[in-house]
Amino acid sequence: MTKVRLHERLTDNAGVYFDATSRIASYQSAYQLIEIFECPDLGRLMRIDGVNMTSERDEFFYHESMIHPAATAHPNPQRALIIGGGDGGAAEELLKHPISHCTLCELDADVVRLSREYLPSIHGGAFEDPRLELHIGDGAAFVRGLSGTASSGEGLDLIYLDLTDPVGEAAQLYSPAFFAVCKAALASGGALVMHMGSPFSHPERVQETITNLRPQFKIVTPYLVHIPTYGATWGFAIASDRLDARAVSATTLSSRLDERVVGSRQYYEGDTHHAMLVLPPYIKTLVV
Repeated sequence: MTKVRLHERLTDNAGVYFDATSRIASYQSAYQLIEIFECPDLGRLMRIDGVNMTSERDEFFYHESMIHPAATAHPNPQRALIIGGGDGGAAEELLKHPISHCTLCELDADVVRLSREYLPSIHGGAFEDPRLELHIGDGAAFVRGLSGTASSGEGLDLIYLDLTDPVGEAAQLYSPAFFAVCKAALASGGALVMHMGSPFSHPERVQETITNLRPQFKIVTPYLVHIPTYGATWGFAIASDRLDARAVSATTLSSRLDERVVGSRQYYEGDTHHAMLVLPPYIKTLVV
């Protein structure tokens, strides 16, 4: 069995690698190179332009951590938007909650196509859920098109930015201007959730993201989880004017998970929620 070593740089001087036994899909879309590999340690792994995106074995670290803290802290989320997330993993976790409607806005249709075909254990059939509306197109333009919906009572309870790193065109989706557009689309008590990258490998990125969120939102709550596929501790943030993820007790969170019958979780629980919010000193210096 011939193995191929898949390297990914975290910085100019360090990185992570996984061995693959085969490449089962490769497609150059209009936007990027999408590849899916079979790996002994990760199962099927999706890479985009040579960067690890998600894998069968550890996707739950990322997707559960992105979705459930805000969704469970929110007393009754009904309308949501996911920008990016074309692998369907975030949607699959969100649809475990009894929300009424979720739009998934993915720029690259081929990410969705290949994920549907090769990564069913990650999306779990989420694309077939009648509550999910798939929109192929520019996420920034989509959110701008929601201008005025919040004031008319059709605002979103949750917006998730399940994005690639803030490089190239994606950088605009990490800007204060875009965060302001997202805030305008949120209902009262709604929240914006996003990943920020590694506070160890890219501390300046984490610091800049928090700095850009704070002028727009009264409550910005960073939290952490280790993502094996990314080879690093990863930062997330919940931003809102009213929803405070720290203020909801573990008992309340656990009760909501039970009442909503949010099953099939490997990482997130009420107690895990608060553990993720504990920041070591080296990260506190980035986000104070």
